[in-house]
Amino acid sequence: MPLRFSILSALLVFAIGGTAAQAPNPRDVKMVGDRFRPLTWDEMTPPQRAMIEHLLAGERGTTSGPFNVFLRSPEMGDIAQQLGAQIRFHSSLPRRLNEMAILIVARHMTAQYEWYAHKRLALQAGLKQDIVDAIAAGRRPAGLQADEQALYTFESELLDRHEVGDATFKTAVAAFGERGVVDLINLMGYYHLVSMALNVDRYPLPDGAKPELLPVTRAGTPERR
Repeated sequence: MPLRFSILSALLVFAIGGTAAQAPNPRDVKMVGDRFRPLTWDEMTPPQRAMIEHLLAGERGTTSGPFNVFLRSPEMGDIAQQLGAQIRFHSSLPRRLNEMAILIVARHMTAQYEWYAHKRLALQAGLKQDIVDAIAAGRRPAGLQADEQALYTFESELLDRHEVGDATFKTAVAAFGERGVVDLINLMGYYHLVSMALNVDRYPLPDGAKPELLPVTRAGTPERR
């Protein structure tokens, strides 16, 4: 009797867990936007609906972020969300470095929602709070590990100078391999696209959240207005 009860309990837990893991129903999705009016399922064209179905069936399981904007060009948006899933969930870079790289782009673009969405993920992945705070302030963090140093130098040079020096390139390849360097370049490009879409839309933060990124001057000092 106890064995039978244990088996039934395990099956019940599995069934509940399986139900909880199911993708949201696309018809119930609530898009968010500002300048780009949030679309409802009934308003969407077949390509737009296909994009939403693919998005919700993927590893994100959510439509928050730039996707209400991308719906205006759904064929491109569908490809972009697939690219983003590859970059975010299947990078050769450790998650801690992947999230650090996203934060650097968000800071460079002063993308408030992108920062809000990935700051928590970066901390959960093991990035230190003082590193996150320095990036937010536009300062080079102190006490970086060797791999963090390689990433920060590579990304900063590429963002500021639009190129990287030989020494910086060699250090990055030694730290991440050629695939890792290419994965980092791809991440920077994709999250620039995301940040531009969010900034143009003026994508709103969740209720109660406040913008954390101050404008940064060329010297790297936050400029209060």
